[in-house]
Amino acid sequence: MEKISSTQNAKVKKWQHLTTKKGHQKYHQYLVEGWHIVGDAITAGQPIVQIAATPAQLAQHQAQLPANVEVFEINDDIAKKLSDTVTPQGIFAVVEILAQQHVNATEATGGWLLLDRIQDPGNIGTMVRTADAAGFTGVVFGQGTSSRYTPKVIRAMQGSQFHIQLTEGDLSEWVTDLKQRGIAVYGSALDEHAQDYSAVEPTADLGLIMGNEGQGMSAELMAATTQNLYIPIKGNAESLNVAVAAGVLMFQLNANLR
Repeated sequence: MEKISSTQNAKVKKWQHLTTKKGHQKYHQYLVEGWHIVGDAITAGQPIVQIAATPAQLAQHQAQLPANVEVFEINDDIAKKLSDTVTPQGIFAVVEILAQQHVNATEATGGWLLLDRIQDPGNIGTMVRTADAAGFTGVVFGQGTSSRYTPKVIRAMQGSQFHIQLTEGDLSEWVTDLKQRGIAVYGSALDEHAQDYSAVEPTADLGLIMGNEGQGMSAELMAATTQNLYIPIKGNAESLNVAVAAGVLMFQLNANLR
C-alpha cells in the first residue's frame, strides 16, 4: 500500500480535480467521500478504481475494501484538502463514469423523475432519495440542473444514486418519447389548468417533471406534458419546497406502491 503524505502529490491534485466538472469531463471519474457512500458504492458494485483513506479509516474498514482496488494511505491534511466539509470523514473513492449509465427514453420503464434546472444540491439529493424510496426506476438530470457528480449533490443523495438509475438528458425529448409510447408525463404547476394531484390514478409507468426552485417548469415543458398537477395548500404558505412537492407526487402517482 502506497502512503502519501504531501498535499502537492500528483495523485492528490488529480483527486481534488475530480470534484470539479472539468475533472469529470477530462478523466471520466468522480470522487465520493465518507464510508456511508463509499460502502454503498462497493456494495452496489460500482466501478471503483482507487480508495484513499486515513490510518484510522483503514483500520476500521480495511477488511471491507475490494481486493482488486488500489488503496492509498493518506494523512489528515490531505483528507482536509480533498473534502468540502468542515469535518472530513477520512475515506474517499474514485469511481469511473461509465458510458452505459446513459438511459434512453425510448427504452425507459417504470417511474422517472425529470429535473428541470434544479439548482440546490439538497433538493436534488432529497428528490433522488425520495425517488429511491418511492420505487421509481430513475432520475433524469435535465440541462441546467446541477451535476450529479459534484460533492454536495453526491453527499445529499446519501447512496441512493447507487440504487436507482441516474442519467442526463434533453427533457423535451424525454417527454416526446415517453408520450409516443403511451406513457403519461406529469408536471407540477400552480395555474388554472392544472389538476388536483389526488384525482390522478396511479400508474406503473410515468414521467414526473419538477421545475426550478424559483421559476418552476419551463413554459415549453409545461405545454408538452400530458397533464400538469397541483397540490392544494390548506394553510397560509405560498408554496411547497420543490423536493417536498416531488415526494408527495411520487408516492401518489406510482401504482407499484399500491
